[in-house]
Amino acid sequence: MSALRALRRRVLTPGIAETTLAVRGFRVKDDTSRELLETVGRTFLAGYAHAVGARRPRDAEEPLEAIPAQFRGFAYEGAGMGFAVLDGLPFGGNRHVEQFLEGRAADHVYMVYVGIGWAMARLPRFRWPADARTDPLLRWLVLDGYGFHQAYFKTEQYVHHQYADPRFPWPAAGPRSYAGRALDQGIGRALWFVGGTDAQHVADLIDRFPEHRQEDLYAGAGLAATYAGGESEDELVLFRHRSGPHAAMVAQASAFAAEARVKAGLVVPHTGLATRVFCGTTPEKAARVTQDVRPAPPVVDGAVPAYETWRQRIARQFVHQEGVRR
Repeated sequence: MSALRALRRRVLTPGIAETTLAVRGFRVKDDTSRELLETVGRTFLAGYAHAVGARRPRDAEEPLEAIPAQFRGFAYEGAGMGFAVLDGLPFGGNRHVEQFLEGRAADHVYMVYVGIGWAMARLPRFRWPADARTDPLLRWLVLDGYGFHQAYFKTEQYVHHQYADPRFPWPAAGPRSYAGRALDQGIGRALWFVGGTDAQHVADLIDRFPEHRQEDLYAGAGLAATYAGGESEDELVLFRHRSGPHAAMVAQASAFAAEARVKAGLVVPHTGLATRVFCGTTPEKAARVTQDVRPAPPVVDGAVPAYETWRQRIARQFVHQEGVRR
């Protein structure tokens, strides 16, 4: 690594202490869940560091692929943030994310898009990516990532005071009314971390939000429970029960998480445990549902984004599953 890239990596990489539950003030359910969540944070930062220190995007692939399967997706998410930050700097080019997705990162596209949202939370608005350069179906995952970042680092404001940005300015081409919902999906995902994977506590946090926000928050937390793990079967059943009328959307989000792991070849035991409880099926079959009802290109948003139409189609597939009914 050149001296310049080494300096860039050191200056742009957040401190590891920022990911500890003690610093964040998050709930500690037990030592096992604490270690899991802190490993996720460390791995995310490792992926970010590999990106900002790489001579070119493809050079980050080898160290990312060396990370254990359980955590590799988080490393790709961090790398997505890193390359999006580089794209947002006023020098060095703006095709890092695009070039990254031309390689092995294509199998981690969902995580990379979430990472772009992290970068937006750290960049001035005039350096945000143009939405026209993002996938018209998946661009809402960028706001999912932004919402996660804000709830993770500004927990008092976004979680305990339940802040909602009424006029979020991105994407310019999409229905602005949906931006808040996409942000809430990310906030819900962050609540799984804020709550320390304690399903009951996470549900309590969600139920304090206005009712109209709870569906997206439950879905986000269900996605995190499936992808990150950290809970027992009994806790998953409890969370599904607490989600009540939102159980089908929790199943949808769980299927999304399964698709992210199946597509990247990163299925681990807790993935199957979560999809069995939330979706009533295996990760592979849940992932297949997401692809069977995926909107066909060209994707054009109307009053309701194609992304939300996709989510609703998936949810309908699970309404009558035994795992959602019980």
